[in-house]
Amino acid sequence: MTVEYRTIPETDLDRALDLHYLVFLEKSPEDEARAGHREILARCERIGAYEGEDLVGLLAAHHFDLSVPGGELPAAGVTFVSVAPTHRRRGVLTGMIDELWRRCAAQRRPLAALWVSEATIYGRFGCDPATRAYTVTIDATHPLDLRIEPDDRPLRLVPFATASETIGALHGAARRERAGRVSRDEWWWRTHVLPETFEEDEDMSEPRVVTLGDPGRAPAGYVVYRTKSDDEGRGTAHVAELEAESPQVAAALWRYLVSIDLVDRVRAWGRPLDDPLLRFSADRDQVDVTREFPALWLRLVDVPAALEGRTWSAPLDLVLEVTDAGVPDNAGRYRVTAKPDGEAHRARVTATGDAADLTLDVRELAACYLGDADPAELLRAGLVTEHRPGAAALFGAASRTALLPHTSDEF
Repeated sequence: MTVEYRTIPETDLDRALDLHYLVFLEKSPEDEARAGHREILARCERIGAYEGEDLVGLLAAHHFDLSVPGGELPAAGVTFVSVAPTHRRRGVLTGMIDELWRRCAAQRRPLAALWVSEATIYGRFGCDPATRAYTVTIDATHPLDLRIEPDDRPLRLVPFATASETIGALHGAARRERAGRVSRDEWWWRTHVLPETFEEDEDMSEPRVVTLGDPGRAPAGYVVYRTKSDDEGRGTAHVAELEAESPQVAAALWRYLVSIDLVDRVRAWGRPLDDPLLRFSADRDQVDVTREFPALWLRLVDVPAALEGRTWSAPLDLVLEVTDAGVPDNAGRYRVTAKPDGEAHRARVTATGDAADLTLDVRELAACYLGDADPAELLRAGLVTEHRPGAAALFGAASRTALLPHTSDEF
């Protein structure tokens, strides 16, 4: 039978969830958890693959703004991707993704982003890791040894149910400084950042939120964490997010975490690679990076709009030849000219028949877009072709950002 791709109605949400649990080898969760998944799916754009009346594929997408250098752009946050095991290798996933690209174009969403379950799948759809992160484990059996003096302003425990009102502005400021961050409304704070129960480990505590700053003033930093005790009553503090307006504020928050009674270890997942913690900690045996990993994957659905939607850190005049098998309208040559606009540089992107200075696939363009990958590194890896000597270095200098892109919001 022919597979048709259409919007999944709300009446099929439970069917969609059952398909998702089947594909990811999960038991259908308790009513409360299932209701949470249903709420998330209900707020997403939903693409279903139907064979007759049978739902054999599911792809959902959040609508949010993603911070890019110098601003933000509308993006589709891809999630709940599932193909029935009876319909694998029949083009179902390709069909759903093609439909998503068509909808993104119609909605003027130049970007799509996702966290991948299998890294081998999504490269062929033009996606590539655009942010990276590390996991750090801190020995909390003795005070954190620091090379700088931590901020001595008071700490305050904030009720997690209302914490977004206190810390939301600081998160917004951090988004403006660093690309790769997802916009948050009150619903996103409640469901993705501060849910009472941590779904992946229900033995963890509810979220704890601690701020630093003078009473009556906006906080200068905050940390969101959960705790978990072992059978002997010793615990681990699991850091979900830490934002600080200065290294001294960050140092005070890290020192606080290490000083919590009965906590022997602090574990922070998904920290940016340029986190100052690794510089101002005096004992790197105490602060141990245990893993580095690709984080958010990106796809440029509309190349000209994406290139014009960010700022550039240096003047630029290059002809890029972009290949794109998934979105043929993206393929072609573009002259990218970035000129000063205040302190930054804005680009004008026009189709051209001029000879290319640099040829790259849309996948490699995604890797460079937020400022993470260096085009010169991709050139050395044989993934970029340079037609004019120095073109990769020029493109890299213009796309570089003061802070590395970073994403901590999973979806």
